[in-house]
Amino acid sequence: MKAIYLEAINKPFTLIEKEKPSAGPGEAVVQVKAAALNHRDVWIQYGRYFTKDYPAILGSDCAGIVTEVGEGVDKMWLGKEVIVDPSSDWGDNLRAQGKEFKVLGMPEDGAFAEYVKVQAANLHEKPEHLTFEEAAALPLGGVTAYRAMFTKCGLQAGDKVLVTGAGGGVALFAIQFAAAVGAEVWVTSGSDEKIGLALDLGATDGINYKSEGWGKALKEKAGGFDVIIDGAAGEGFVQLVKLAKPGGRIGMYGGTTGMIGQLNPAEIFWKQLAIHGSTMGTAQDFAEMVRLVDEKGIKPVVDIVFPLEKTEEAMRYMEAGKQFGKIVVRID
Repeated sequence: MKAIYLEAINKPFTLIEKEKPSAGPGEAVVQVKAAALNHRDVWIQYGRYFTKDYPAILGSDCAGIVTEVGEGVDKMWLGKEVIVDPSSDWGDNLRAQGKEFKVLGMPEDGAFAEYVKVQAANLHEKPEHLTFEEAAALPLGGVTAYRAMFTKCGLQAGDKVLVTGAGGGVALFAIQFAAAVGAEVWVTSGSDEKIGLALDLGATDGINYKSEGWGKALKEKAGGFDVIIDGAAGEGFVQLVKLAKPGGRIGMYGGTTGMIGQLNPAEIFWKQLAIHGSTMGTAQDFAEMVRLVDEKGIKPVVDIVFPLEKTEEAMRYMEAGKQFGKIVVRID
């Protein structure tokens, strides 16, 4: 089979021929129709991820067709169009992942290949309204947004929610999920164009965080937020604390702009804010996320689709940060 190979740190992704995997007990083999990129893949390429097990076939997010099942797996899965939950071994503590937690694509061979072997327990039927490309865009970004917003922050219909960094995969899922359940959604972005596109997904309004005094201006327009979903941290996080209503919840799933600036503790304890760290999700989070997408007819935003052999080019496109939505590779 064809697969995308990462030989070592700082090496380019290359196309190779590799033996097709076989399903063992409790496992299934999926013919990958589409796989989506995550920033995790670039971090691994540069040696910035906590797992370092090279060489590797990366790729966490995928959708395809089950072609083989191992001993103990219901044969009803054969021929099914599926989405794969890329996470496994979360552990017994539902509040946080354990030491054995891992994600498809390192150390185990991932989805940037014509076939991938996974635990059958990680298979979910693909919602019929999704193409393979749209379904492949869903797993890590979707479950990260779902857990931060619902499991951790307890978002409900009627809440006013702020999603920062509209344009990234997780942020777009957060916008779509919140709008789908009847929340009032506002966004921030460094691009007025991306704010406009977020309005098409159900956002009420937004503000450019590059504008002077953006936090104060947003407070005047929106009046504060019940839930804030953030993947940036950095100096802007100080403004998020100010924007949170009393009793507000802030869900953090990343820190792309670095260390948080100086916070006034009184703004946290006097307003009785809850700040939740969150990353990826449990098997239950994933199942509930897929159910929400299916029931509400949510369609993930796909920015661009590359052929498998151009995965290296796709990584550089993602690194440039110009996308609105997910970047997908298609396996023909």
